[in-house]
Amino acid sequence: MLLAKTLRSSTFKLALIGIATFGVIASAIFAYVYLSTSSYLRARSDRSIMEEFAGLREAYGRSGRDRLIDLIQRRIADDHFADHVYVLVDPALTVLAGNLREWPKTASSGWAEFRASPSSQHAANQLLVRARLEPLPGGDRLLVGRDIDDLHNFAADIKTAVIAAIVLMFVVAVAANVLVTHRTVGRIEQINATSRAIMASGLDKRIPLRGSHDEWDRVAENLNLMLDRIEALMGEVKQVSDNVAHDLRTPLTRMRGRLEKAYQGPRSGDADQALIGDTIADLDSVLRIFASIVRIAQIETQARKGAFRIVNLTEVASEVVELYDAAAEQYGTQLIQTGEREVLVTGDRDLIFDAIANLVDNAIKHGRAGGQVVVSSESVDGQPVITITDNGPGIPACEYDHVFKRFYRLERSRYTPGNGLGLSLVAAVARLHGARIEMLDNAPGLKVRLWFSASAGAAG
Repeated sequence: MLLAKTLRSSTFKLALIGIATFGVIASAIFAYVYLSTSSYLRARSDRSIMEEFAGLREAYGRSGRDRLIDLIQRRIADDHFADHVYVLVDPALTVLAGNLREWPKTASSGWAEFRASPSSQHAANQLLVRARLEPLPGGDRLLVGRDIDDLHNFAADIKTAVIAAIVLMFVVAVAANVLVTHRTVGRIEQINATSRAIMASGLDKRIPLRGSHDEWDRVAENLNLMLDRIEALMGEVKQVSDNVAHDLRTPLTRMRGRLEKAYQGPRSGDADQALIGDTIADLDSVLRIFASIVRIAQIETQARKGAFRIVNLTEVASEVVELYDAAAEQYGTQLIQTGEREVLVTGDRDLIFDAIANLVDNAIKHGRAGGQVVVSSESVDGQPVITITDNGPGIPACEYDHVFKRFYRLERSRYTPGNGLGLSLVAAVARLHGARIEMLDNAPGLKVRLWFSASAGAAG
């Protein structure tokens, strides 16, 4: 099954095209090497034959037939010329001298290749001869050649080696292609199988890792991280849905009860006006919840990056402190601003204001009555930081990661005003600006820090 998919895969087909292209190029190179080697050896042999032929013909022209016969006999007797072939015949083709039994019948002049029997009685095999044949001025004919059996066998060996190398190269390349493609298709099938399992049963499945740390493992890791993120988001959606239903049930139930009571009772101007006021207040509360959800969604989609400018954190913090000064007085809380005069970041001024305002609002509402809230802006090692500190009961360390979830509220805070979306908005603003949120125990109380990136501060 997997092998069939491997052979049908586009990766395998593309690799075959690459192998074929490479094979053609390699074959052409091998063929060129073979032909060049063969031609070089043949040309070298032909030069040797022509030099020998020219010397004998010159001796014939200078001293006649007898001198040529004597020279041929000497050549045949010399071991240095053991691979040379000589034949001198008269006009009737009778052999006068040489080491072949007869004049070859294949050609009368020029270059020739032929099989011939040597004149020696002990030689049984025919020789493969390449020779130069020409008539001499007196009517005689001279053949000078060489036994090229060794040269022919050497060229044949080169040809066989070239063909074997090409075939082996193709076999190895195809086998490697099948193995590599099989591995690739196997990993893709693992991803596909996991995807089908997720579609069938849920987001709890993950793509298995092989521990090879190759690109496929990195793809699997990223996909698993993406699945983790999707699962977390789906959990948040479910939590938000449950919390929205829970938080809306109370005001909607109150509104229905009032309206039903007013519908069944007698009309009264003052009572009706109070009813309408209470109902509007509950509706405003519901609308604020939906407005907060929409605002967080807009921030998380990063639709507000077009409004990024150079912002002075100290100036924004000062405006927040001024806005919440009256609210702090109602709780008997002392609201203080400290830090540097200018701390610059690149971001959306309104969103940064909202984030700081929500942190200050939480510190005032959930801090200690008659306590102190400090808002500080500074640059730490080049990083802009805004810090909000209170000396209230604080938050348990185990709750630090949970308080930024939508509608999440600590048990002791369930009966205080709010909808559990303030810190979710702070987290969304932080993600949009690439900032890091740090929560620390202030002993007593809570210290919340927003660390903006150094590059944002440097941009100013």
